[in-house]
Amino acid sequence: MQILPAVDLRGGKCVRLRQGDYNQETVFSDDPVEMAQRWADDGIEWLHLVDLDGAKEGQPVNHHVVKAITSAVGISCELGGGIRDEASIRLMLEDVGVGRVIIGTQALKDPEWFKKMAGLFPGKLVLGIDARDSMVATEGWLDVSKTSAIELAKQYADLDLAALIYTNIANDGMMQGVDEATIDDMQELAKLGFNVIASGGVTTIDDVHRLKVANEATPTLDGIIIGRALYEGTIDVAESVAAAK
Repeated sequence: MQILPAVDLRGGKCVRLRQGDYNQETVFSDDPVEMAQRWADDGIEWLHLVDLDGAKEGQPVNHHVVKAITSAVGISCELGGGIRDEASIRLMLEDVGVGRVIIGTQALKDPEWFKKMAGLFPGKLVLGIDARDSMVATEGWLDVSKTSAIELAKQYADLDLAALIYTNIANDGMMQGVDEATIDDMQELAKLGFNVIASGGVTTIDDVHRLKVANEATPTLDGIIIGRALYEGTIDVAESVAAAK
């Protein structure tokens, strides 16, 4: 399994939200490039970048910061938040320099468009499914739809996607661990043929061990995004990388 440290960007700063709530923000660094470099120096292979302003605005906002990160760190980066048209995808892949882009809201709202983009950018798109009680949340987590995560994913099981990121937003930023129901959802998604990356709630090394057990049963559940726990020191990057391997 791969460990992907999260760098969430808002107003050009590195922050974390609780349950995706823009009113519950903690600023961890005024220098996201320095923070990204710190995780890169710990030997990870991918960084998970989120443009929180972009997710809210529906278009890239912090792309200049993202470009500074991709230019500095020398490792692969993925980016989500506000990617809702072809121009934004091209901007990120061709100019900003990310390795793959994460699309959530627009995949739910316009399935045909998402399928077309997957054809134009094979192996470069990540389906981002953010859910509360297994139902898909959109618009920077501001709305919860009537579509289940499994139902949405099934539409896209035959596409050439890089991965699927599954986030239980009830857990995200809460430092309470990953619950079994969420792990069950992730395993169901992995069984559909996706390379699934777990996100939300990873708090201690025990969460990494539990996800590694799930990975042994469903090998395509093969990535773990860690955010607040790294910044608050309840989990160590090097230890989590070793446990994931």
